[in-house]
Amino acid sequence: MGHFNNDNEQLSLLDLKIETERLLIRPFEKRDIQASYEMNLDAEVSRYTGDGGVVSLEEIEKRIVENVFGNYNKYGFGRLAVEIKGENKFIGFTGLKYLPDMDEVDLGYRFMREYWGQGIATESAVASINFGFKTLELDRIIGLALPQNKPSVRILEKLFFRFEREIIEDREKVSLYALQNPKYENQKPT
Repeated sequence: MGHFNNDNEQLSLLDLKIETERLLIRPFEKRDIQASYEMNLDAEVSRYTGDGGVVSLEEIEKRIVENVFGNYNKYGFGRLAVEIKGENKFIGFTGLKYLPDMDEVDLGYRFMREYWGQGIATESAVASINFGFKTLELDRIIGLALPQNKPSVRILEKLFFRFEREIIEDREKVSLYALQNPKYENQKPT
């Protein structure tokens, strides 16, 4: 489908800082591993993630190094750590992730439970979408959510993602939503 072109100039993620009204969004750092582990210990936080439940600190570190840092190195972008401005404390993550098996770029977010219900996931998702469309020049972004994950589905719908279809992911039915870059929305292929 060609939604992500890896021939684009690689971004310098080391310098990337996205600021919103309340948030600082930045690349993951080693210091985020412990807080990420603690976030994922909460069964409600990881309930709809497909991560397979609570794992060891070593496994979280391995996932971050291989998946997050691996995506930074391979594609020039990936999931990003989120802090409340001025607090210098990891509260969760947001960002885009390239899914090579689908040739799609996926929006994701996950936050510590004490930050739920404050609009933080939505605020961080808007920043991620803007980064994807304006900086990476993506033509579309998808969002994957289990149908029973109503809060995540509400965020996607609030941000104008449109339901496209159900897919099977890890033997579970997952809803695929998509958002077209407005720059390309009304253009027809020639």
